[in-house]
Amino acid sequence: MRPAQRIGALRALAVALATAGASVLVPATAAGAASAAPAAVAEVSISPVDLDGPAISAVKVTVKNGGPQRLRSLKVRFAGPTGWAVQPSVQDVGGSLAAGRSTDATFRIQIPERRPGFVIRTFTATATYQGGDGRGTASGTRTERSGSPLENLESAYNNVAVTDESATGPGDFDGEGNSFSAQKLAAVGLRRGAAVEALGARLTWPDVAAGTKDNVASSGQAVKLAEKGSKLVFLGSGVTSGATGSATVYYTDGTADTGTFGFPNWSFDPADAHGATLVKSTDGRNRPDGYGNATVQYRVFAHAIPLDPARTVEFVVLPANANIHIFAMATAP
Repeated sequence: MRPAQRIGALRALAVALATAGASVLVPATAAGAASAAPAAVAEVSISPVDLDGPAISAVKVTVKNGGPQRLRSLKVRFAGPTGWAVQPSVQDVGGSLAAGRSTDATFRIQIPERRPGFVIRTFTATATYQGGDGRGTASGTRTERSGSPLENLESAYNNVAVTDESATGPGDFDGEGNSFSAQKLAAVGLRRGAAVEALGARLTWPDVAAGTKDNVASSGQAVKLAEKGSKLVFLGSGVTSGATGSATVYYTDGTADTGTFGFPNWSFDPADAHGATLVKSTDGRNRPDGYGNATVQYRVFAHAIPLDPARTVEFVVLPANANIHIFAMATAP
């Protein structure tokens, strides 16, 4: 039998088997490709929001029916940052929406006076419905930026953690006038501008004079960091036992990741509290009246949050917890 005749005979056999109610096997590659197709879902998007307040701005929320069925009983809820008034907060959208079609709901939101510095505002919209993709709900978010992040961590320094033993007055690491001894830190390798290896990252100890601002008491500052890596490493220490919080990393492609980290108290928590890693310990500390507490260890730690190594970091928003003190940060491969 010729090849063409053989193919024709096989096709005829398949048709005959299917007509008789028999199963026709589908090649595994074809079946796999079919199962990998993404499901069509409803989409919710939010129009740009003008942050130049005080003002009342109109915001449009668009809902697209990506499902196979008509979408009915649609309700759309919109919200801005905490405390921002929205009218109305929920809208009923009458009628039904055919597959592939979109509809809009417009809201009015009260924009407060613009804050100085860098601010990220988040807006959310949620649609509830019947039909469509059968899921019953879909959400969308939009972030708007105002101002620019700080150029580097040094630009955010707002606390004096290290003083000279001959001039302890400027120090106030813990809110009670105490600080690390520059002499004791130097004895364990933490001199001005020294390289510090921790958790796979190469960090730099603050290159500033003792008695001047040398760390960030973290309070939500946004800091530029144009680097790539698998994790972001923080070098610092804690005040009280509650020095934990979340940092958000924004990438150059507009996406973001959030990770939680913390540091033990600089003197009395277990060295691995909050999952941190001890980097250096020093004997004693500087008090307002001079060096003291020589039998107590005062410590510096490292902690890290994961990154997507395929993306480039644009900036980092530090945790909103001033008990977290950060001396340096850098990415690790």
